[in-house]
Amino acid sequence: MTNTETTVAEPYAAELPVRLEWARHAPEVYKAMVRLDSAAKKGLDPKLYELVKIRASQINHCAFCIDMHTKDALAAGESVERIVQLGAWEESRHFYTEKELAAIELTEAVTVLTEGFVPDEVYGRAAERFDEAELSQLIAAITVINAWNRFGVTCRMTPGHYRPGQRH
Repeated sequence: MTNTETTVAEPYAAELPVRLEWARHAPEVYKAMVRLDSAAKKGLDPKLYELVKIRASQINHCAFCIDMHTKDALAAGESVERIVQLGAWEESRHFYTEKELAAIELTEAVTVLTEGFVPDEVYGRAAERFDEAELSQLIAAITVINAWNRFGVTCRMTPGHYRPGQRH
């Protein structure tokens, strides 16, 4: 290519169409989910909470929730580096505290129940680092993001338009 030639960027692929605007058609369920989500995060560190939501969403391939919670994590002061490494946390453990690692590991176990339920050793590591009230909140947060992911993936909610501070 010469200096006078220009390249034309290839356009992005088209967004997939939303299948169903479930929150509009089931507003009471949506409102209940928002209340449940709000209750589940009480007492949890905001950055830890977002890491858990991102990791579950990665596992569940929920692009909408990955987009949302990555932006919320950045707004809460989380580093780009720790977010980027989250998908390979086992090889980049040094980016996280032992408490965060226990939460991430528990998130994976609760999210992927088809691989033998939640192993005692995974639960035990989390129980060593979180008191019972905090552990209960963590399990609730993991459960709630998995529910949100199911709505997002099934209804094909479109990522890329969320701004921190908005609701689902």
